[in-house]
Formats: sequence, structure tokens, C-alpha cells
Amino acid sequence: MSELFSDTAPEREIFSPSQLVRLARDLLEDTFPLIWVEGEISNFSRPASGHLYFSLKDAQAQIRCAMFRNRSMLLRFRPADGARVLARVRVSLYEARGEFQLIVEHLEEAGEGALLRAFELLKAKLAAEGLFDAANKRPLPQPPQRIGVITSATGAAIRDVLSVLSRRFPLVDVEVIPVPVQGKEAPPAIVAALNSASKARRHDVLLLARGGGSLEDLWAFNDEGVARAIRACAIPVVSAVGHEVDFTIADFAADLRAPTPSAAAELLVPDGTTIRRNLQREETRLETLFLRRLQNAAQRLDHAWARLRAQHPRARLQRGGERLAHLRARLQTQHPSIRLAQRREQLAALRQRLYAALDRRLDRRRQHLVELARTLNAVSPLATLQRGYAILLDRDNGEVLRTAEAAGKSAHLVARLADGEVRLRPEAKPRTVRKAKPGDD
Repeated sequence: MSELFSDTAPEREIFSPSQLVRLARDLLEDTFPLIWVEGEISNFSRPASGHLYFSLKDAQAQIRCAMFRNRSMLLRFRPADGARVLARVRVSLYEARGEFQLIVEHLEEAGEGALLRAFELLKAKLAAEGLFDAANKRPLPQPPQRIGVITSATGAAIRDVLSVLSRRFPLVDVEVIPVPVQGKEAPPAIVAALNSASKARRHDVLLLARGGGSLEDLWAFNDEGVARAIRACAIPVVSAVGHEVDFTIADFAADLRAPTPSAAAELLVPDGTTIRRNLQREETRLETLFLRRLQNAAQRLDHAWARLRAQHPRARLQRGGERLAHLRARLQTQHPSIRLAQRREQLAALRQRLYAALDRRLDRRRQHLVELARTLNAVSPLATLQRGYAILLDRDNGEVLRTAEAAGKSAHLVARLADGEVRLRPEAKPRTVRKAKPGDD
């Protein structure tokens, strides 16, 4: 590459501006990795494309910067002129103008950003040591009898905590352990208070509390010594630092994290109103149970008294006399004369039933016989004789003669009429009589 720009090079190589700018850009991008740059924003603009363009400057120089839309959408604050920021950048050139510029990959406020980096590093370190493991968290006493509150004696946090505790559970004993909660003297004071309370063991639980503030205001609770003192404490520790969105290293190290000091007070003690209501409900239940048992005992006493009276000799003699009278009455009903009279009455009743049954059966038989006689009479040839007809019989064999030819062959005839028989004798050969036809008069 040195030969490329040497005056003694055997051949001159001529570059166009775009080639030279592109070469310089490649050299810059290959030489510089991602770096951090801190400075003040100026000439800030946000066009409709969503990209951000600004300059980072200090007292001696300034550099053009570009942050493209896909990165700017991840910002957690609103950049503006005059803001001091910390940028993670790639060094490059803008080819169209040949200008040296920085491509911003990440942007954060300078003061808070440094603190956040320190916070993340310490958090990762302590987490790797297992200081935040859930298995090491200790359960809180329910309810505690004495609470130690490590906080500022004049801050709003202690007033909120005492107000909630007195309202919810005034029976709890509260001891304020005053410490500074901001500044360089705060971390060692907090560590000393934790160690002292751990040795004394006069409290059931410790509450480490502070009101809201900036990251710098809360930085005492991101101290490594405070985190280790919390875990080394022999008493369970509840951390309630800042507001709901604020998280500190003390929150992760504590046995329980509460979003605010007031919320921590509510978590530590039960609601006295609820306890009173539950006690009243239990009192009513016990009264009902006692009354029910008293009533059951009274009933058992009544039953025992009734059984005792039933076993009294006079009562037993009375029941024996009643039983004897009952047996005597049963014996009287079984006397032979009474049973004989009963059998006679039963026999008379059975006789009457038998006679009645015979009469009914004879009547049915008579009626049936009449019906049969009527039917027989209807088909009997004697009924025909009553109308003037006669039956001609062969007197020798008693057969009915049905034709004139059969009558001519018989020597002795008998004509049976309705009121008797007439003997006949044929004198000549019988004439054949023409059969009557329909229509003959």
C-alpha cells in the first residue's frame, strides 16, 4: 500500500474521487471496530424517513453522525440539541460528500448510561455467583411481631410505611433504623445497619426502603457491599426502593422485592380489618357450634332421663301388668267354647255358601238343557210330522224308504205320523210322480 502512494512508483495509478473515497471508507471501517464516543448533540434533525442526523461535539471538534431508522426505533429517550450522550458507533465516510461520519448503532444518555453499564456488570457478576438464586430466598414471618425499617428518618418513605402499618396492623412493633439513603456515605451506613440488626436479632424482618428518584439518587442501593450484606443478614430482608419501574441490585439480593415502600408495608402485615372480620365470623361459627352441641347434650340428657324413668320398678311393674292383661285377653279368645262357637258360625256360613253355589249351578244346568232341547227340536224330524207329513218305513228292517222303487220292493210298510203309526200294504206297482219344478202351481 505504501508503494501505491510513493513518488518513486514505477507507474502512476490515477483514482477517481469516488474510488478514493471508497478506499478511504474501507480503510476506516476495517481499522476501527465498534467504539464508544461521548459528546454533546448539535444540529439534530429527524426527517420523515425516521433516520436521525446530528453532530457530536466537544470543545475542540465535532463529527457528523447518522442513526438509521431500525436503530432509532429502539431508543429509550428523545435526543435533542444540547443533550450529552454516549454512542456506540462504526467509523465510516459518506461517499456522496466525502465527509467523515459515524454510523450510530446505540445511543444513550451519557451520565445514566455509564451507571447502567456499571449496574448491568455488577448484576451479571452477582448473579453468576448465585447471590440472586430463588432457592436462597427466605420466607417472611406471618405476621411479624417486630419490623426494623432501615431508611431515612426524615424521608417520605418512612411516613408512608408507618401510616400503612398503623392502619393495617397496629399490633406490630416498628423500629426505625435511620441511615442516609443517598450519597457516598449511604452504602457503608446501610451495610452497618444490616450487620448490626443481624447480630442483635431483635426483629422478625427488615425493610430496606427509599422513595423515588433518579438513577443517581438510588445508586447507594446498587452497591456490591449492600447486596452482600443483605444476603449475609440472618434476618429476612424486604427491599422497597423507588417506584414500580425502578430496580436496584438490592431488589435482586433481597428475599422479597416490593414495588414501593407502601406496597412493602402492605405485604409485610395482614389487613387488620380482614382479620377482625374473620375473627367475628369465627366467633359466630363457634357460638353456633357451641349452641348446637349444647342442644345435642340436652337432647341426650332428655333421652337418658326418659330411659331411666322407663327402667323404674313402678314403670316396669306397670308394663308387666299391661302385658299380663294382654296375654290374658289373648288366652280368653283361645278358650275351647269360644273357638267351638266360632267354628259353628264358620260351618253355617260355609253351608249357606255351598247351597247357594249348588242352586246357581243347577239353574245354569237347567238353562243349558232347555237350550239343547230347543236346538234338538228344531232339527228333529218329529217337528216335520207335526206339520202333516209322514215317514215311510220298511217294517221288516225299520229303514226309511226314500224312493218309490224301494217302497215297491217292501212287503210290509209303516207310515209314522205325528201321533202314531199306520201299517200299509202296497197293492200295485207305484207310479212315478213327476218332480215338481219351480213355477209349477
